[in-house]
Amino acid sequence: MSKRNGAKPYIDTTTPNVARIYDYLLGGRNNFGPDRAAAEQIIKATPHVRESARDSRAFLRRAVTQLTAKAGIRQFIDIGTGLPSQGNVHEVAQAINPDARVAYIDNDPTVVIHARAMLARGEGAIAILDDLRDPESVLSHPALNVQIDLDRPVALLLVAVLDFIADDKDPYGIVSRLVSALAPGSFLVISHATADHLLLARADQAVQFYDTAFSRATLRSYMAVRRFFDGLRLVEPGLVDVRDWRPDEEWPGSTTRITAYGGIGQKPLLWEAASDA
Repeated sequence: MSKRNGAKPYIDTTTPNVARIYDYLLGGRNNFGPDRAAAEQIIKATPHVRESARDSRAFLRRAVTQLTAKAGIRQFIDIGTGLPSQGNVHEVAQAINPDARVAYIDNDPTVVIHARAMLARGEGAIAILDDLRDPESVLSHPALNVQIDLDRPVALLLVAVLDFIADDKDPYGIVSRLVSALAPGSFLVISHATADHLLLARADQAVQFYDTAFSRATLRSYMAVRRFFDGLRLVEPGLVDVRDWRPDEEWPGSTTRITAYGGIGQKPLLWEAASDA
């Protein structure tokens, strides 16, 4: 579903919005009364959800740091980016390599408007209105192809977004199609909410409240999340609690039950693919 019709985006402030709910959970200010009310209901159902949102955001920052500093990645595609907050991808990457380039992609006009305002005076980062559920539209978007050279290694970031792609929308096919367009040596970064350690009643209640924001939440198991990395080589320590993925002093690791998994997979280099054939 292409978002290129040129119509002026409409922002509804009377209905809970997933991006603004997430912003509230992160302690942001880009939210309204209905968003805060829905977020508080989700917190009531799953008391650790605020910490989980912050943990996923911290995982994103650590992943970008590692990929920029250790793997030499200088191109990032962040899909389902959410509202801008402290420590955005371009800020983290460009602090290490000023030449790093980032394409933020989201299907929410609220997110894109805020992102474009934030990036108006910056360089090396753009915001695109498009939809993860339509990978062909994303991959063919003119702005993306100007900003990102898909013939060179890229880090594709799908952080806290696949939760909102229901199984009947073929999330595995979507991810596979996006990864297939990336150059060998590229990376896939995923964090994903799970109900593996939640009581079933509480998990169902949390999903019900997310539905009020018109996005069906799918809390997948470890094996279901692991399947997104099929054909890729998982980077150590593998798919783990987001807090346990190379924790640092600020985020020292897990102390409570797992609420989200995180991991990074690398697309094999051509010679590796040939040797495995």
